Amino acid sequence: MAAKPPAGDPVQDAPEVAAPQHAAAGLPAIGHTLRMAQQQMGVKRTALTLLRVNQKEGFDCPGCAWPEPEHRHKAEFCENGAKAVAEEATLRRVTPDFFVAHPVGDLAHRSGYWLGQQGRLTRPMYLPEGADHYEPVTWERAFDIIAEELDALASPDEAVFYTSGRTSNEAAFLYQLFAREYGTNNLPDCSNMCHESSGSALVETIGVGKGSVLLEDLHQADLIIVAGQNPGTNHPRMLSALEQAKERGAKIVTVNPLPEAGLERFKNPQTPQGMLKGTALTDLFLQIRLGGDQALFRLLNRLILETDGAVDEAFVREHTHGYEDFAAAAREADWEETLTATGLTREQIDQALRLVLASERTVVCWAMGLTQHKHAVPTIREVVNFLLLRGNIGRPGAGLCPVRGHSNVQGDRTMGIFERPAPEFLDALQKEFGFDPPRHHGLDVVRAIRALRDGEAKVFFAMGGNFVAASPDTDVTEAAMRRARLTVHVSTKLNRSHTVTGARALILPTLGRTEKDLQDSGEQFVTVEDSMGMVHASRGRLAPASPHLLSEPAIVARLARRVLGRNSRTPWEEFQKDYATIRDRIAAVIPGFENFNARVAHPGGFTLPHAPRDERRFPTATGKANFTAAPVEHPRLPAGRLLLQTLRSHDQYNTTIYGLDDRYRGIRNGRRVVLVNPEDAAALGDLADGSYVDLVGEWQDGVERRAPGFRVVHYPTARGCAAAYYPETNVLVPLDATADTSNTPVSKAVVVRLEPR
Repeated sequence: MAAKPPAGDPVQDAPEVAAPQHAAAGLPAIGHTLRMAQQQMGVKRTALTLLRVNQKEGFDCPGCAWPEPEHRHKAEFCENGAKAVAEEATLRRVTPDFFVAHPVGDLAHRSGYWLGQQGRLTRPMYLPEGADHYEPVTWERAFDIIAEELDALASPDEAVFYTSGRTSNEAAFLYQLFAREYGTNNLPDCSNMCHESSGSALVETIGVGKGSVLLEDLHQADLIIVAGQNPGTNHPRMLSALEQAKERGAKIVTVNPLPEAGLERFKNPQTPQGMLKGTALTDLFLQIRLGGDQALFRLLNRLILETDGAVDEAFVREHTHGYEDFAAAAREADWEETLTATGLTREQIDQALRLVLASERTVVCWAMGLTQHKHAVPTIREVVNFLLLRGNIGRPGAGLCPVRGHSNVQGDRTMGIFERPAPEFLDALQKEFGFDPPRHHGLDVVRAIRALRDGEAKVFFAMGGNFVAASPDTDVTEAAMRRARLTVHVSTKLNRSHTVTGARALILPTLGRTEKDLQDSGEQFVTVEDSMGMVHASRGRLAPASPHLLSEPAIVARLARRVLGRNSRTPWEEFQKDYATIRDRIAAVIPGFENFNARVAHPGGFTLPHAPRDERRFPTATGKANFTAAPVEHPRLPAGRLLLQTLRSHDQYNTTIYGLDDRYRGIRNGRRVVLVNPEDAAALGDLADGSYVDLVGEWQDGVERRAPGFRVVHYPTARGCAAAYYPETNVLVPLDATADTSNTPVSKAVVVRLEPR
């Protein structure tokens, strides 16, 4: 039987701290998974639901975007995937009576953990202007309210249409189609806050804004470099791929400011030996300072250039452009500057070089530790340089592997969720649907917040996600949202964004991945694209949490019919009835999706084409893969300050908080902790483990940004670097502190001082 939700917020004033762990998964992960799943779903529902996760005839995990292997285990899920499924398939319900008992002011003072634990939303809810309680509303009235506000705007560009990475391909395609037919490219998405830097760097250098490897490439690699990523918590099924690579003889280099249990040893719960002993994964741990990655790869590139026979000259000559300028810059890489930027020793870098030179097939994986810096795009370009030098793009067992976070964030971008669409995509839309889409660029996340703050945007519509909690500069973001005329959130569960509203607000409850989707033509399925460009079907099996839920495609189709009316020639009603008709139109508009319905009917789906990977063809402006030669940058830290990175706990997925523990790091019953190297703690005034501080951000605008009441935890971080969980520390990330080119918030290099309480 499922447990009841917590009546009150748990006290988090005194987190308990133990030594960090040195292995991930194993029996503790199984026990934790089953305990949390049973609390939400009960025993029978847990068994029926989890055995369908990531199966070819089941549903795609609503967690991360790591791909599934061809041959799947009966339990093809990880601990955090099971938590994500349990949160969605929970038996807990939020009914209209809940909102009678809880005014918005009360909800605004609750933690994100408490809000999420209340259960699934069951009815459309409306907050009228001046009211303090949400009240039930019909779907028809909800669409009328949205249409009223959109019709009243002076320009379509006063509306913002945000997308979360959970949204299916079908829903995303309809959503961008509606926004563009309405008249705007204001389509920010969660990728703006995470892997936008990857896309920006890869489009320029290889011509495709996606990684160049398949799952099998990791299995075949000689060397895998994992940089700025914690797969044990954020992508746990990746550990199985690393384990397979190790079994075949691969070496693994980890580049990270923190030691992470999952990259030390993986206790695979699928095998007896894995449960008992596990597999040591990392061969070389480079404990780099925050923001030192570009300097590291630049120096490695210099050392490769200086090694006879190390450069794949035939590949460079035939397939690349800009080599001479790059080589000249790389030869200027300075040992002392690199040691300062990275915090590494010469011997560590020499060890890394020996592994690089011994490898014929190298894969580099990365995540937010590289993408959320001011110089993130040049850093990732330098990773591309590193792989191009030895011909490690476009051959088996080698390539670029940006590991995406949310389950369909890559698919949403493929479907056209982008504020700066390519002219070719807009031409295809125009040809297929007979309207002229807007050609000027729209707003990304940071620019959308500025527009709301400045009164230039008045309607905010979110297709999933928790925008307020996910965005930087919390106080600025919340003030901006409160200036809107209308805020709308399509959601499965309560979150912080429902409590920070415009003058009017709507919560529109939607089906989850786990639930059956019945439309007029029968049962439907949706599709997703994983982090490696595999597209496959997802079929929910559970009865919907409420008869009042609509699917995301149905919400978009009905909203479009109400807003666009007879002026639209798009068959919205047909799309709602039968999602196969949506896929037919996707096939007509988006390259790689030809014969979509027939191909996705194949169990496991199909792989999208990727010219650099498949043909060593690079669709860039030069027609070749581009070497680049940006100046080396790294953060400069004033005396008496630390460089803070925001990160997740193990009981967390993005802004969803499953629990209050971070098991692998030894933290229990609290989230307001800051991880500080003991030597730094001593140098900053003998800050004892267990003492409490305020984290105070320092940036060039002179604004004081404060996160109060954090327990100091002495932890083996890189010197000069600290870490704390988001969204609690998003308040410290300035809105205007963004990466060059990509405009991604700089959440991994926040200068802070620690003020004792």
